[in-house]
Amino acid sequence: MTTMMGFGRQTKTVMQTAYVVEDLAETLHYYVHTLNVGPFFTLPHRVAQGRMYRGVESLTETSMAMGFAGNMLIELIQQHDEVPSLFKECVDAEGYGFHHYGVVHEDVDAVLPSYYGEGYELVGSTPVPTGGTVVFLQSPDPVHRGYLELIPWSQSMDAMFTRYWQAARDWDGTDPIRPFSVTG
Repeated sequence: MTTMMGFGRQTKTVMQTAYVVEDLAETLHYYVHTLNVGPFFTLPHRVAQGRMYRGVESLTETSMAMGFAGNMLIELIQQHDEVPSLFKECVDAEGYGFHHYGVVHEDVDAVLPSYYGEGYELVGSTPVPTGGTVVFLQSPDPVHRGYLELIPWSQSMDAMFTRYWQAARDWDGTDPIRPFSVTG
């Protein structure tokens, strides 16, 4: 089963590209002023309780921002400490830049066995404000840099991203950095 989400993407397809950045404010300036992408919704200096990395809780402090370019969600992530994490692992191995693709599934737990059967490895997981837990998988194929994030579909997730997408569609360049909010 696939669901058409309010921001014009179907579940089971890539709806997000994410990047780990050295300086979130500088990167946001580039996206807003050079690429004309915005607005971005930010969640600064968050320590996600229950975030796991390679089987161990990873209480790293991160800031993130999300904004749409068309119907593709762009996520920017800055880690503020040296705590081992899936963000630090990526930066240490590849440098700053691409981190993961996000794919929404109606039932993440139900699809995990098929990914494991294809050789994907669980790298981490994080509870998310819209409900459920995202999981990060590493591809068995070294050509595919970065991780694959499986995002649980929920009505609140769909509604939040649809609001962010609508804000981008109607954006006139004002108020480019806004607070993250699950509800209106």
